[in-house]
Amino acid sequence: MKTSQSRVLSPESQTLDSQPTTLSEIPVKPFYSSKNLEGTSYDQHLGDPGQYPFTRGITPSGYRVKPWTMRQFAGHKTAKDTNQRFKYLLAHGETGLSTAFDLPTLMGIDADDPRALGEVGREGVAISSLADFEILFSGIDLAKVSTSMTINLPAPVMLAMYLVVAEKQGVPWKRIRGTLQTDILKEYIAQNEYLYPPEPSLRLVLDTIEFCVKEVPRFYPISISGYHIREAGANAVQELAFTLANGREYVQRLIARGLPVDEFASHLSFFFDIHNYFFEEIAKLRAGRRIWARMMKEDFGAQKLTSLLLPIHCQTAGVSLTAQQPLNNLVRTAYQALAAVLGGTQSLHTNSYDEALALPTEEAVRLALRTQQIIALESGLTDTLDPLGGSFYLESMTNEMEKRTEELMHRIQELGGVLPALERGFFHKEIAESAYRYEMDLLSRKRKVIGVNAFEGKVKRPKILKIKSSIERNQIQAVVQLKNKRDNAKVCQTLKTLKETATFQKNILPPILDCVRSYSTLGEIISTLKEVFGEYPPFHG
Repeated sequence: MKTSQSRVLSPESQTLDSQPTTLSEIPVKPFYSSKNLEGTSYDQHLGDPGQYPFTRGITPSGYRVKPWTMRQFAGHKTAKDTNQRFKYLLAHGETGLSTAFDLPTLMGIDADDPRALGEVGREGVAISSLADFEILFSGIDLAKVSTSMTINLPAPVMLAMYLVVAEKQGVPWKRIRGTLQTDILKEYIAQNEYLYPPEPSLRLVLDTIEFCVKEVPRFYPISISGYHIREAGANAVQELAFTLANGREYVQRLIARGLPVDEFASHLSFFFDIHNYFFEEIAKLRAGRRIWARMMKEDFGAQKLTSLLLPIHCQTAGVSLTAQQPLNNLVRTAYQALAAVLGGTQSLHTNSYDEALALPTEEAVRLALRTQQIIALESGLTDTLDPLGGSFYLESMTNEMEKRTEELMHRIQELGGVLPALERGFFHKEIAESAYRYEMDLLSRKRKVIGVNAFEGKVKRPKILKIKSSIERNQIQAVVQLKNKRDNAKVCQTLKTLKETATFQKNILPPILDCVRSYSTLGEIISTLKEVFGEYPPFHG
C-alpha cells in the first residue's frame, strides 16, 4: 500500500539532477497550477497530477522520470519474420512489443484449415501452436520485455502460449509484463471477431483476469478497448462511453464472482483511438480518468488509490489514414501522437504512413517510431506535467466530454446494461448513425481530408510490403508436420480434460495451459470449447 500511495501522491518526491529549461534557458517547473501562478485562481476540482480524480494524469511524475512505453504494432507472414521485425524495432529504440495476428489466428483457426485459405500471414503473424510462439520470441528475454497481444476470442490460448514460452526460458510468471486485449464485449459491439455466445465468452474473460491476478500479477489480462469502436465509426463520446460501460460490466461480474474490487481493479487497462480533432482527443482521456476514478470509488467502493486509476494505451487512428497522398499520414500521425502524449497516455503506438495500402515496410515503421522519439526527446513536452491543464478551452471541452459520456452511459444502464443493450441493437445503431453523419460531412465538404476531398492530386505510390503465397504454403506444411510429430495420445487427453473443465464452472486456464504444453493447436482448443459453448450468430441489425 505504501508503494502504491507513493506513485500517486507527492510530485515533490520525484527529483531530477538538473532543472529542465526551454531552448531560451527559461526554467520549467514540474507542473503548473494556481499554487505556483501568483495572482491567479483556478477551479481546484482539477487537483494535481497523480491525485484524485486524476484529470491531470495518474502519476505525480508524468514523463519527467520515465516516458510512455513506445510500442509499434508488428506482425506479418510467419513467426520467424515477425521475430525479425521485433528485433529490428527493439534495436531502433522501441520499449515494448505489440503483436498483430493474422485473421485466421484472431478467429481461432489453424493455418491448415480450409477457412484460412488466402489469409494466412496476410494481416498479421500466423500462429497455430506453441511451436510458432517459440519461434516468435526466440532470442527475446521475456523477463526484460513488455509484450502486448491484440487478440480477443482466443486470448486465453495466446496467454497460455506466452506463459509456456516463459517457462521454457526459465522466467517466473510473476516477472512477466505486458497486456492481453481479451475485451470480447467490444467484439460484439464493433469488430465482430467472436465465436461463442456472450455468456461463455465472458466466462473466458473473467477466468483469464482471475488467473492473472493470482498467478501473473505484473501482467494486464485485459485491455478494455475503445479503439475498434472508434474505427467502426463511433465518435469520441461514444468511444469513451461504450468503453467505460464495458469496463463497468467486467467489474460488476468480477465482484459477483467474489473477487474484492481492490484485488483486481489495478489489473484492468484501457485502449483508446486518437483521431484528428486535437483538443477533443486530449479532453477524452482527461474525462475518462475522472469518470472512471469516481465510478470505482463511489459505485464500487474501491479503497486503494491504484484501484481508481485508468491506465491507458493509445494508438493513432488507422481509420484516418488515406491511400491518397500517403505521406500526408506522417503529419496526421504526428499530431495524433502529440494529442495522446498531452492527454497523458501510458503507452503509445504510432501508425505507419503506408498502412492504408498494406502492412508497413521497415522504413515506414521506423519513421513511425521516430515520431514518438522526437516528441519524447526534442519537443520539451516531457519536462512538465499536463502542460495544457488550466486552458479554458480544454477544461470546458473536458467537462462537456464528461457530461455527454455519462449521459450515454446512463442510457445503457436504463436499457439494463451492456448485454441487453447489445441484444436490442443499441450500439450498432449508434455507431452506424455516427459513421453516416461523418461520411455525409465528407461528401458535403463540411469536413476536409487533405488529398481526399481537398487539395486532391495523384502522387507517386510508395513501395509496399508484399506477402508471397509461398508463406501460406510453408505455414500449412509446418502445421501438418507438427501434427504428425507430436504425442497425439497426450493431445487427445489434454483436450478431453479441457472439455470436461469447460462443462463445469472451473477456471479454464490450467487445462488450456496443459493443451498448449502438449502442442495442441489453436484451432483444436477453440473447437473443443465450441463443442461445449456453442456458436453465436452474427448480428444483422
